[in-house]
Amino acid sequence: MRFGVVVFPGTWSDEDCYHVVKSVLGQEARYVWHKDRDLSGLDCLILPGGFSYGDYLRTGAIARFSPVMEEVERFARRGGLVLGICNGFQILCEAGMLPGALMRNDHLQFRCQWVNLRVESSRTPFTSECKEGQVLRIPISHGEGNYYADADTLASLRAKGQVVFRYCTPGGDITPEANPNGSLENIAGIINAQGNVLGMMPHPERCCEASLGGTDGRFIFESMLKVLA
Repeated sequence: MRFGVVVFPGTWSDEDCYHVVKSVLGQEARYVWHKDRDLSGLDCLILPGGFSYGDYLRTGAIARFSPVMEEVERFARRGGLVLGICNGFQILCEAGMLPGALMRNDHLQFRCQWVNLRVESSRTPFTSECKEGQVLRIPISHGEGNYYADADTLASLRAKGQVVFRYCTPGGDITPEANPNGSLENIAGIINAQGNVLGMMPHPERCCEASLGGTDGRFIFESMLKVLA
């Protein structure tokens, strides 16, 4: 399978994503610069974490206008898989490809720690190798991961099964204490209505090798590989 890792000025998890796809999973991969418009031959796009354009104005607000984003939107409309991780999630929301917004963590602190995620749906291209209710242990690294949407949007996300991950306890309970940033309803990741664009704040690319402390991130990448095979 052929992956494109999109790089904006300030992106800093691009090499991690590339390493996982290329070296850990043995797939084809190439970097896509923010000014590029050629996405030919790619099966999946990854928008990695980082601080695109220094997070000036708002996280993802400037990256949303990069030339490559017009092509990312076209790619998604044609059914291509798009995975936005951390800053990538923020960019997708700013671009209107996912509903809602990511705000400052409610405690106003940058948090870099392991968290637990409950898989709310296994009927997506990104979680097909998971079981519904399964708990994944994946790290976060963000200061603005507090997911917000209005009541109608939240109700629609629930009704359409678009909430993919929620922060939880190791046992799978959804509690305030398990929420690291104040996200409404403990939301950690959502998918678009078409089911081919996922945004998530935790970093699955940072836990695909046992030497890094865990391998639960592989569930997400291997789910994509299964769909694209």
